[in-house]
Amino acid sequence: MKEIWEHLSNLVDAEAIISKGGIYLIFFIVFAETGLFFGFFLPGDYLLFLAGIFCATGLLEVSIYHLLATLFLAGVLGNYVGYWFGRSTGRMLFNREDSFFFKKRYVYMAEDFFKKYGGMALVFGRFFPIIRTFAPIFAGVAKVSFQKFTLFNLLGSFFWVMLLTLLGFFLGIKFPGIVHYMPYIIVGLIAFTATPIVIAYFKSAKNNFGQNDLPN
Repeated sequence: MKEIWEHLSNLVDAEAIISKGGIYLIFFIVFAETGLFFGFFLPGDYLLFLAGIFCATGLLEVSIYHLLATLFLAGVLGNYVGYWFGRSTGRMLFNREDSFFFKKRYVYMAEDFFKKYGGMALVFGRFFPIIRTFAPIFAGVAKVSFQKFTLFNLLGSFFWVMLLTLLGFFLGIKFPGIVHYMPYIIVGLIAFTATPIVIAYFKSAKNNFGQNDLPN
């Protein structure tokens, strides 16, 4: 049991993923987080950011071009899997019971986000945990055309990977000593990316509570 917990801990530890797993484990984590409904808890934003820093400082021994291409491909393929899953299961996903790896409220959050932004939810949603995982699934549920989905999938993966990875890369080039401050950077990134989701969650809960209080 202890060994299983250690493996799960390593899956959400971006430093361990990069230093121990290298480029192949990074590919798998990004693929899973952007395409598999149970991958919502995996690191996304700060994994890309740290991969850029580690690439710049030589702790990840691949070229920045190889890294960018790998992350872009993982993000695109992951979303295709999520889209296929949503299109295959339809709204049956909304009837699935909650479990450790699945929360129905996440699907509804993605649905609201998708209704608000349309296809651009697949671009904007890349920068928000949970939405990043469930937006492509809901696009499949909503039967978005494959051509339209492909366009937004490519755009979303491109901007997400380029912005976060290159930001980390250039910071690593400019300030090599930044690697000594990883814990603070990770906490800051998690807080920054999670804040909009937390606000949206409590806002949704408040609205639902108000509706339940309305007289019949």
